[in-house]
Amino acid sequence: MASSKASLLESIKQEGRVGLAHALSMLEEAPESDKALVLLTEAWRVQKAHNIGLTGTPGVGKSTLAGALVREWRGQGKTVGVLAVDPSSRLTGGALLGDRARIVSQTDDDGVFVRSMAAGRHPGGLAETTTAAATLMGAFFDKVVVESVGVGQSESDIADMSDTLVLCIQPGAGDKLQFMKAGIMELSHIIAVTKSDMGDVAHHALSDVAVHMGQAVGPFSVSAQHGEGVDALAEVIDAHYSDLVSSNQLVSLRHVQACRRLEVTIKVRFGEEALKKAGALLALEEGHSPFSAMAHIMRKMEA
Repeated sequence: MASSKASLLESIKQEGRVGLAHALSMLEEAPESDKALVLLTEAWRVQKAHNIGLTGTPGVGKSTLAGALVREWRGQGKTVGVLAVDPSSRLTGGALLGDRARIVSQTDDDGVFVRSMAAGRHPGGLAETTTAAATLMGAFFDKVVVESVGVGQSESDIADMSDTLVLCIQPGAGDKLQFMKAGIMELSHIIAVTKSDMGDVAHHALSDVAVHMGQAVGPFSVSAQHGEGVDALAEVIDAHYSDLVSSNQLVSLRHVQACRRLEVTIKVRFGEEALKKAGALLALEEGHSPFSAMAHIMRKMEA
């Protein structure tokens, strides 16, 4: 990989999937290195992707749905990158479901790239380097789908890296109010009830969810395994992004997300007092790379 800003992304593009895989490994192994900062700052400037978050309790069918959406978008000629954040192995620290067997795609299709990441000890359902990885992939693909580990009180940080957040709810999953306790209902843009082929129990789930929709769109009934409702869901996801772009909300949304991630990262790494001391350092100008800002803040904190 070349060392200049101008050639980093280009060299990855020329190397194809192998180059991207190596770059993502570098981000995981040395996320605060100068090389990573240069690469991420460059990738931030040329973002082309629609960032889509998939969240929901384990077993809801997020991976199967991700695979179905990949096939739908590839059928439209759009390129898709998938970041699947899995539980971590207690022995190796690696992703337990790293083979991503449930996300079915053509392995020889250069328009699709699937990457597993171990959640590690990060409490928010995303690996610590997921944002960096999504940013890099966003420089190459039309769609970047991030699948979180699950959903819970600390899972809502997936909203801070998604243009469109899709909450998946499984029929017959027990207490019908459980999915609302995390507060994720208020953060989601679209709600999908998966496994619609389950019949009556799926219809009851749709009725239950419809009562508590809030500002989200839906609920949409989807059976990813049978391909039912996937095209309609993909259309709504695309429409949400188009609305963000046409209303000039996308830039401001991503700026707010970047500022929030700066605050969360400082708090997690250095504590509440450090966050207070950071003060004006957290004032990120719109359009500026949050990765450069983070490097600057960390140098100040560690001095």
